[in-house]
Amino acid sequence: MYEKKPNTCKSPDLTKLQEVVIDFRTKIYITIGADPEVARERYLSRFGNMKPKI
Repeated sequence: MYEKKPNTCKSPDLTKLQEVVIDFRTKIYITIGADPEVARERYLSRFGNMKPKI
């Protein structure tokens, strides 16, 4: 048999990231030097390209 190794996943350090509020319940985190407006537009553009479900 073999020994099962525990999963190790590292969470990003939120103190080194900048919070961008998309709407009242959605927040994303970007690097501290990045432009929040560009990040907001890129996030919202993802959903504009989706095909509608029929």
